[in-house]
Amino acid sequence: MKFAHISDTHFGQYRSKKERIQDNYDAFEQAIKISIEEKVDFLILSGDIFDRAHPPNDAVLFLMKQFTLLKDNKIQSYFILGDHDQPKTQQNAIHWIYSMTGNAHHLGDGNPVKFKDVLLYGFDHHDEGNDLDELLEKFKEIDTTVREHNGHKILVLHQGLNDVHKFAGEINANDLPKNFTFYAIGDIHKNFEKKYDFLGGPLVYPGSIELASTEPIKESPKGFYIIDISSEKAIPKWIELELRPRFEMEMDVNDIEKKIDELISKIDPSHKPLVSLTVTNVEDFNQIRPKIEQLQENVLELSYSTKSKDEQYPILIDESETIDESFKRLAIENVGPELAKMAFEKLYPLLNEDKKEIKEIIMKNFEDFKAGRKT
Repeated sequence: MKFAHISDTHFGQYRSKKERIQDNYDAFEQAIKISIEEKVDFLILSGDIFDRAHPPNDAVLFLMKQFTLLKDNKIQSYFILGDHDQPKTQQNAIHWIYSMTGNAHHLGDGNPVKFKDVLLYGFDHHDEGNDLDELLEKFKEIDTTVREHNGHKILVLHQGLNDVHKFAGEINANDLPKNFTFYAIGDIHKNFEKKYDFLGGPLVYPGSIELASTEPIKESPKGFYIIDISSEKAIPKWIELELRPRFEMEMDVNDIEKKIDELISKIDPSHKPLVSLTVTNVEDFNQIRPKIEQLQENVLELSYSTKSKDEQYPILIDESETIDESFKRLAIENVGPELAKMAFEKLYPLLNEDKKEIKEIIMKNFEDFKAGRKT
């Protein structure tokens, strides 16, 4: 018996380019196609299926078609809600239409569900505070029940673990119930797999299937897992997805002509790449502007930064809106994760002013701070 574990699809997130919206759909379709070819018995989505609680109709319909395709191939689908999925007011999540039509099954209420001899427990995302304390108590309650089940036992969560990401962590791996044979978790966007001595089976984050709109352009792989549970032990296998080409490049200002020409010569115009470029030893941006503009015309998204000879903290000039991630990092380093999270999740989205101007002011103040100057 096998199952697929996919997470953090974030359908319906804002993209400045329509091609990037389609990239996300293409990645998921690829994962579903592979899952069908591998003849998995069921599929688990571990949260943040949509990027917001009220996703666009196209995203809702797309997922319905994929669940229907899985059902037609006799593959059951199970899901929980991530923090992005959950409505902020007392109303039902849009995901219930999938349960109501029998195309997928919600696991997030913490009640056990059986698939043949496999026991599934799932919990929707729990916020920090009393809500999270209640989740930890539920973990203790179910551990005894799970121990008595002879088949495989799978726990599905959407929580950050401190052991995996110190800034995004909410609980520790040691807080988890100990008697499951597989831990299918979402929230962290980078894939992670580990077998802890104190847990009954491997713990896995598949990561996101595509770069989120707030993530910097990186060459890091994206994908999902197929887990073989034919034997007593769960054996996860990482499946890397084929995505739009991505390049991370750093070059000296004296090499920019040659290296950008080389890159452009390799680009398929029908499948333009995402490029993150750093140019070092730049004294005057105007000396590289023509080449940057030429590259911009040949790629789908370009994020670029420059470093002068004596510049310790390079300024990021981002044309694809990934600059937000750099501000988050700087904020976390200087004011701590709690204040940074509050600022970016609650205050920043409410600002009506020109965001570009705001970012420039923040960066100016940050540079002054690093240089020891008061503003």
